[in-house]
Amino acid sequence: MLEGHMMLEGHMMHIDSARFFADLADEMNAHPENFRVLGDADMDVALVMRKPEGDFAVRIRFEALRCEAVDEIASSDAHLAEFYLDGPYDAWQVMFDDILVHGSASGRLTINSLALLATDVRLRGDDPMGVDKFSRFNQTLQEYLDGAARLAVAG
Repeated sequence: MLEGHMMLEGHMMHIDSARFFADLADEMNAHPENFRVLGDADMDVALVMRKPEGDFAVRIRFEALRCEAVDEIASSDAHLAEFYLDGPYDAWQVMFDDILVHGSASGRLTINSLALLATDVRLRGDDPMGVDKFSRFNQTLQEYLDGAARLAVAG
Protein backbone atom coordinates (compact mmCIF):
# COMPACT_ATOMS: atom_id res chain seq x y z
CA MET A 1 0.00 0.00 0.00
CA LEU A 2 1.27 3.49 -0.79
CA GLU A 3 2.22 5.83 2.04
CA GLY A 4 -0.67 8.19 2.83
CA HIS A 5 -3.29 6.04 1.12
CA MET A 6 -5.79 3.41 2.08
CA MET A 7 -7.55 1.12 -0.33
CA LEU A 8 -10.75 -0.87 -0.38
CA GLU A 9 -11.74 -2.71 -3.52
CA GLY A 10 -9.47 -0.52 -5.62
CA HIS A 11 -10.59 2.76 -4.02
CA MET A 12 -7.72 4.95 -2.86
CA MET A 13 -7.95 7.64 -0.18
CA HIS A 14 -5.34 10.15 0.91
CA ILE A 15 -5.92 10.37 4.66
CA ASP A 16 -3.20 12.99 5.00
CA SER A 17 -4.93 15.62 2.88
CA ALA A 18 -7.38 18.40 3.56
CA ARG A 19 -9.42 17.15 0.57
CA PHE A 20 -10.06 13.84 2.35
CA PHE A 21 -11.41 15.62 5.43
CA ALA A 22 -13.44 18.04 3.27
CA ASP A 23 -14.98 14.99 1.56
CA LEU A 24 -15.86 13.63 5.03
CA ALA A 25 -17.49 17.00 5.78
CA ASP A 26 -19.54 16.79 2.58
CA GLU A 27 -20.61 13.26 3.54
CA MET A 28 -21.64 14.43 7.02
CA ASN A 29 -23.53 17.44 5.71
CA ALA A 30 -25.38 15.31 3.15
CA HIS A 31 -26.64 12.96 5.89
CA PRO A 32 -27.75 14.93 8.96
CA GLU A 33 -30.00 12.01 9.92
CA ASN A 34 -26.87 10.11 11.00
CA PHE A 35 -25.99 12.90 13.43
CA ARG A 36 -29.41 14.02 14.69
CA VAL A 37 -29.53 11.22 17.28
CA LEU A 38 -26.15 12.43 18.64
CA GLY A 39 -27.41 15.99 19.08
CA ASP A 40 -25.82 19.30 18.22
CA ALA A 41 -22.05 19.42 18.47
CA ASP A 42 -20.17 22.68 18.62
CA MET A 43 -16.45 22.02 18.60
CA ASP A 44 -13.25 23.16 16.96
CA VAL A 45 -10.84 20.20 16.72
CA ALA A 46 -7.46 19.61 15.13
CA LEU A 47 -6.08 16.24 14.05
CA VAL A 48 -2.30 15.84 13.79
CA MET A 49 -0.61 13.00 11.93
CA ARG A 50 3.12 12.80 12.70
CA LYS A 51 5.35 11.54 9.89
CA PRO A 52 9.15 11.58 9.53
CA GLU A 53 8.89 13.37 6.18
CA GLY A 54 6.62 16.08 7.62
CA ASP A 55 3.52 16.29 9.75
CA PHE A 56 0.00 16.76 8.44
CA ALA A 57 -2.60 18.64 10.48
CA VAL A 58 -6.17 19.67 9.80
CA ARG A 59 -8.55 21.87 11.79
CA ILE A 60 -12.25 20.97 11.65
CA ARG A 61 -15.15 23.08 12.91
CA PHE A 62 -18.50 21.51 13.76
CA GLU A 63 -21.67 23.52 14.39
CA ALA A 64 -24.98 21.90 15.29
CA LEU A 65 -25.40 18.95 12.89
CA ARG A 66 -22.88 20.18 10.31
CA CYS A 67 -19.19 20.34 9.60
CA GLU A 68 -18.72 24.00 8.70
CA ALA A 69 -14.98 24.23 8.01
CA VAL A 70 -11.96 22.10 7.18
CA ASP A 71 -8.56 23.76 6.91
CA GLU A 72 -5.07 22.35 6.64
CA ILE A 73 -2.88 23.94 9.31
CA ALA A 74 0.68 23.75 10.56
CA SER A 75 0.97 21.08 13.25
CA SER A 76 2.40 23.78 15.53
CA ASP A 77 -0.98 25.57 15.34
CA ALA A 78 -3.03 22.58 16.52
CA HIS A 79 -3.10 24.00 20.05
CA LEU A 80 -5.26 26.86 18.77
CA ALA A 81 -8.21 24.46 18.43
CA GLU A 82 -10.36 23.70 21.48
CA PHE A 83 -8.68 20.29 21.58
CA TYR A 84 -6.54 18.23 19.29
CA LEU A 85 -5.71 14.60 18.73
CA ASP A 86 -2.04 14.02 18.04
CA GLY A 87 -0.40 10.78 16.98
CA PRO A 88 1.77 8.98 14.47
CA TYR A 89 0.48 8.67 10.94
CA ASP A 90 0.58 4.87 11.21
CA ALA A 91 -1.88 4.88 14.14
CA TRP A 92 -4.31 7.01 12.13
CA GLN A 93 -3.87 4.70 9.14
CA VAL A 94 -4.73 1.63 11.25
CA MET A 95 -7.91 3.36 12.49
CA PHE A 96 -9.03 4.29 8.97
CA ASP A 97 -8.20 0.81 7.67
CA ASP A 98 -10.42 -0.60 10.43
CA ILE A 99 -13.21 1.79 9.44
CA LEU A 100 -13.04 0.54 5.86
CA VAL A 101 -13.07 -3.11 6.86
CA HIS A 102 -15.88 -2.87 9.44
CA GLY A 103 -17.90 0.14 8.25
CA SER A 104 -16.99 2.01 11.44
CA ALA A 105 -14.10 1.99 13.89
CA SER A 106 -14.23 -1.01 16.19
CA GLY A 107 -12.91 -2.06 19.58
CA ARG A 108 -9.80 -0.26 20.65
CA LEU A 109 -9.57 1.54 17.33
CA THR A 110 -12.34 4.04 18.03
CA ILE A 111 -11.14 7.60 18.50
CA ASN A 112 -12.38 7.46 22.11
CA SER A 113 -10.36 4.32 22.90
CA LEU A 114 -7.26 5.61 21.13
CA ALA A 115 -7.37 8.89 23.04
CA LEU A 116 -8.20 7.35 26.43
CA LEU A 117 -5.53 4.65 26.16
CA ALA A 118 -3.08 7.36 25.03
CA THR A 119 -0.67 4.77 23.67
CA ASP A 120 -0.38 6.37 20.23
CA VAL A 121 -3.02 9.05 19.69
CA ARG A 122 -3.17 11.58 22.50
CA LEU A 123 -5.86 14.07 23.45
CA ARG A 124 -4.31 17.50 24.01
CA GLY A 125 -5.42 21.05 24.58
CA ASP A 126 -4.59 24.21 26.50
CA ASP A 127 -8.09 24.87 27.90
CA PRO A 128 -9.75 22.24 30.15
CA MET A 129 -13.20 23.36 28.96
CA GLY A 130 -12.12 22.86 25.35
CA VAL A 131 -10.64 19.44 26.10
CA ASP A 132 -13.93 18.53 27.81
CA LYS A 133 -15.65 18.92 24.45
CA PHE A 134 -13.92 15.73 23.34
CA SER A 135 -15.77 13.84 26.08
CA ARG A 136 -19.06 15.45 25.14
CA PHE A 137 -18.80 15.19 21.36
CA ASN A 138 -16.42 12.32 20.55
CA GLN A 139 -19.22 10.20 19.13
CA THR A 140 -20.01 12.92 16.58
CA LEU A 141 -16.33 13.08 15.68
CA GLN A 142 -16.27 9.28 15.33
CA GLU A 143 -19.33 9.26 13.09
CA TYR A 144 -17.68 11.95 10.96
CA LEU A 145 -14.50 9.84 10.65
CA ASP A 146 -16.55 6.69 9.99
CA GLY A 147 -17.81 8.51 6.90
CA ALA A 148 -14.63 7.18 5.25
CA ALA A 149 -16.39 3.83 4.82
CA ARG A 150 -19.35 5.48 3.09
CA LEU A 151 -16.97 7.43 0.83
CA ALA A 152 -15.21 4.20 -0.14
CA VAL A 153 -18.53 2.59 -1.08
CA ALA A 154 -19.64 5.69 -3.02
CA GLY A 155 -16.26 5.96 -4.78
